[in-house]
Amino acid sequence: MIDSKAISEALKRIASHTAAASEELCAADGALGDGDLGITVSKGFAEAAAAELPDDVGMALLDVAKAFQRVSSSSYGTLLATGFMAAAKLEKGKPGIEPEEMPGLVAAARDAMMARGKGNLGDKTVLDSLDAVASALEGTSPQIMVETAIKAAGDTVERYRDLPNKLGRARMFGEKSVGLPDPGQLAFLRIVEGLRNEAHGS
Repeated sequence: MIDSKAISEALKRIASHTAAASEELCAADGALGDGDLGITVSKGFAEAAAAELPDDVGMALLDVAKAFQRVSSSSYGTLLATGFMAAAKLEKGKPGIEPEEMPGLVAAARDAMMARGKGNLGDKTVLDSLDAVASALEGTSPQIMVETAIKAAGDTVERYRDLPNKLGRARMFGEKSVGLPDPGQLAFLRIVEGLRNEAHGS
């Protein structure tokens, strides 16, 4: 079972990993957007990692959402907050998250973010990453969930690299976005990589 303490520890690892990737993400975003994605992601997780999370995992996830709302006004920060809120609703009042719940939580986040961002699957956005991870986690044993999610997120970046962006600021670049990784998909990959325990490397 994943309790608030485990969530807090995971947030610290993600904050560290996304801080290290901040420059890379800003550069990727700068090629197709305004170049602040790395700052958005690293600041949001740093804020969340510093919070004292309650034992109720639903309320803990809500606190993570609020952390992003406090430090980020960007669309990506808003989407992440929306995703955490959707998961928080499903887990409210619980002392922990059972591993088999993870695919459903990722799918709930995907659907809420899709509704908020008016996006569709196949638009070359983070929604595609969430969809791939939700599918990959179905029936996966807890021991390999993190590596499964990382592989699914990484495969999504590569699958969409040679396609044009169809949503957000990146869509204005049209054919110029072909051959470039979607910044949101790349950021999601770095986020899930941060879930690895130090023993498995980073």
